Amino acid sequence: MSIRGVLFDLGSTLIEYRGDWREVFKRQTHDLIVSLREAGLSLPDDFGVRYDALVDQFYTRGQQDWIEYTAEYTLQLALTEAGYPDQPPDVIKRALASAFAEGEKLWRPFDDVYETLDTLKARGYRLGIISNARDAANVERLIDNAHLRPWFDPIVISANVGVRKPNPRIFKVVLDAWQLKPEEVVMVGDMLGADILGAHNAGLRGVWATMQAERGANDAHSDTIKPDGVITSLSALPELLKKLDRASAL
Repeated sequence: MSIRGVLFDLGSTLIEYRGDWREVFKRQTHDLIVSLREAGLSLPDDFGVRYDALVDQFYTRGQQDWIEYTAEYTLQLALTEAGYPDQPPDVIKRALASAFAEGEKLWRPFDDVYETLDTLKARGYRLGIISNARDAANVERLIDNAHLRPWFDPIVISANVGVRKPNPRIFKVVLDAWQLKPEEVVMVGDMLGADILGAHNAGLRGVWATMQAERGANDAHSDTIKPDGVITSLSALPELLKKLDRASAL
C-alpha cells in the first residue's frame, strides 16, 4: 500500500542539539528555583535535589509504562512535598518556561530540513509530528523557534495526550486525524526504542534517522528492533520513501 503520510520525531530528527546536556540540566533546576523564589516561595535548600529525584523517578517510570508524567505534575508534587500545594498555574508555567529557556537556545534545525519538507509536501505526503516531551509548551516553542509549524498537522505531544512512544495509542491519534491506515504511514525518528518500536507497535513502518542518534540508548535495542529503513540525512528520505513504496508493491 502506498505511503500517504510521514510522521517525524522532533529532537535529533528535525532539529539538532548543540550543547552539553549535563550543563543544561544543572541550569534548568537552578533557573526553575530562581523563578519560584521570585514568585515568593521560600523553598528549602534541598528542593532542587528532591525535584531532580522526582524528575528521574517519573522519567524511569514513563519509560517502563509508556505513560507521560508531565513537568507540571512533577513540579506541583515537589512543591506540595515542600509545603506549597496548589500553586497557581501561572507560577508553574513561568517556572517551567524559565527552566527550559537556556536549553531551547541550543536547538537548531538540520541544514536540509526545509528543502526535504518542501519536497515531501510537493509530492503530496501529509506530514505530522509526534514528540515525547514532559512539557508541551517547551515543544511548541522549539517548533516555532525552528519555523517548522507550517509543514505539520497534526502536532502531537505526549504531555498533551498522556502516553508516550512506543505506546501505540499516541500513533492512533494521528491515524484517526488523517483517516489513514497504519500501512499508509511511516514514522521517522532517532530512537529505536521509542520511534521505531512505537511505529511497529501501531502497524506503521519505521525509518531510523541516525544524524544525532544517541549511542547508548539505541545500542540496547540494535539486535531486537529493526527499522524498515535508515537515513543518515533528511535529504535521503524522499528517495527512501520511494523504495519503501516499491517494496510494498511487490
